[in-house]
Amino acid sequence: MTSSDGHPPARPLALITGVGRTVGIGAGIADRLAASGWDIAFTFWSAYDERMDWGVESGATGAITDALAVHGAATRAVEADLADPDSPAQVFDEVERRLGKVTALVMCHCESVDSGLLDTTVESFDRHFAVNARATWLLIREYGRRFAAAPGSGRIIALTSDHTVNNLPYGASKGALDRITLAAAHEFAHLGVTANVINPGPVDTGWMTVEGRAHMIRQTPLNRLGTPRDTAHLVDFLCSPEGQWINGQLLMSNGGFA
Repeated sequence: MTSSDGHPPARPLALITGVGRTVGIGAGIADRLAASGWDIAFTFWSAYDERMDWGVESGATGAITDALAVHGAATRAVEADLADPDSPAQVFDEVERRLGKVTALVMCHCESVDSGLLDTTVESFDRHFAVNARATWLLIREYGRRFAAAPGSGRIIALTSDHTVNNLPYGASKGALDRITLAAAHEFAHLGVTANVINPGPVDTGWMTVEGRAHMIRQTPLNRLGTPRDTAHLVDFLCSPEGQWINGQLLMSNGGFA
């Protein structure tokens, strides 16, 4: 396909946060969008993975970049500590310098450390809100300030969770993320940008125990867990022209998980 001047049409650019592992939801979304004709910038933060049980996946950034290139996507990986309030603007600066203006902002980043009402520390609570809520606001703010694509083409999508029992700071900060993201559906109406939140339910990307996996499968009518591909297909639709009428929604994409 070529444009009116005989050149291939420019690929739109998606910025996807939280793409640190090849098995993650962010990597699945990046691959699906690249296959649909998007260029991809993505962020990762190795220090977070180092604190988690799964650890840092050696060579993940290169492997993800190579997989996206197979689809013809121009790519840029940016390591970013989103707990730093200066980081969102720095990410956009780097992405714009290397690839151009962002059309779709897809936020998969998170801070997630299990703790409940009695054992959550103030430090952990603050870190969860800094990454999951404040960084989401700052990323959306930068996106809105810099948006330059055609009206009707812009997309903001964030991933959320409703799990708060024994996961208090994660669930509470994700609830704040919901409200922040959905506000953009109205406040960015003049830009023609849509904003939606997806709750993908339990997706096994290496964090589940054997017992937890079995329990969650029993709670799902389709008798399986979600996959990164399941979420990626929904994001792909929302980012397409056909998905424009879906706006300001919290979408449950969890196979009926109770």
